[in-house]
Amino acid sequence: MSGGLDSSSVAGALSKVYPEQVKTFTMGFAVDGYDEIEYARMAVEQFKTEQHEYYVTPIDIVNAIQKIAAYYDEPFGNSSALAAYYCAKLAKENGVNMLLAGDGGDEIFAGNERYSKQLIFEKYYTIPKTLRTALKSGLYNLPELLLKNKLLFKGKRYIEQAEVSLPDRLQDYNFLHRHLTQEIFTDSIIQQIDTSKPLQSLRDSYDWPENASALNRMLFMDWKTTLHDNDLVKVNRMCEMNGVNVLYPLLDKEIVSFSCSIPSEMKIKKGQLRWFYKQAMQGFLPEKIINKPKHGFGLPFGMWLKDHSPLKELAYDSINSLKKRPYFKSEFLDHTIKMHESVHAVYYGELIWVLMMLELWLQGKEL
Repeated sequence: MSGGLDSSSVAGALSKVYPEQVKTFTMGFAVDGYDEIEYARMAVEQFKTEQHEYYVTPIDIVNAIQKIAAYYDEPFGNSSALAAYYCAKLAKENGVNMLLAGDGGDEIFAGNERYSKQLIFEKYYTIPKTLRTALKSGLYNLPELLLKNKLLFKGKRYIEQAEVSLPDRLQDYNFLHRHLTQEIFTDSIIQQIDTSKPLQSLRDSYDWPENASALNRMLFMDWKTTLHDNDLVKVNRMCEMNGVNVLYPLLDKEIVSFSCSIPSEMKIKKGQLRWFYKQAMQGFLPEKIINKPKHGFGLPFGMWLKDHSPLKELAYDSINSLKKRPYFKSEFLDHTIKMHESVHAVYYGELIWVLMMLELWLQGKEL
């Protein structure tokens, strides 16, 4: 139980069936902006659960990450797998063989910030085409001196992003889209792969629903990618690794079908994510949980990597080993480390995690 809307709802519902018999498990991080234990404790107080907490540390990564990487049947780069592993481990140690997880609430009731952000860009297309053309032409041709004005700069940036259609626009943050393919991969690898395939796969999922709103298309795409290919793989495998089964109440067929009947304008209303879900939970969950900022289950790996020597040694050794393989250009790997050590510790820390996990997986499979 993270203390978020989804896991708190699941814990609360279970406690109604089994009053004062429910065990809950929460992972904490002693880093500002990552720890949600205070919210989890609110749910514990509300539903009288038997709470178990564990604070994940950098040394926990060093101790477990090689076996975690090797356990997956393909390279897996979601850093929250580490927290999922220790959560399942804590449950097993406390006699639990079946966990209920809150995964899915964001994707069926619209809880990710990127949804509301993209809907702001979609409003651009409600402007008449002739006016859009005039705005674009005017802002694109402004002298550099005028672009020092924050309002004009933001206006130009808004149009630049809005002009990129969904789902491509969702990849604006992606590390690999901020560098030329030729800068990242070796020529031999580029010759063997279709570099357009990953983005085309997202487009296919986004375009598959018929007569759907932009929001529902994003949700459907995330069912296929974020949930099916990522989050459920993460939790399933980490629970399996610890000998624990896991079920996902929010992904029950009836709840998913019900979510499809909710109009898009009730899923996100006036910019508020999961508006319908939050209204439904009024009086059931503590108000602070309903209105808490979005955190997720992220690991503060980039922050820890700066100061924890054993962790840094493990990560950098992995990347140096990756240089010996015929996949990435050494200059790109060196650039990633340099950017992490300078001003982008969190952002490039995630990329270092992905690269480290790839190398550790290859080592674990003796490839």
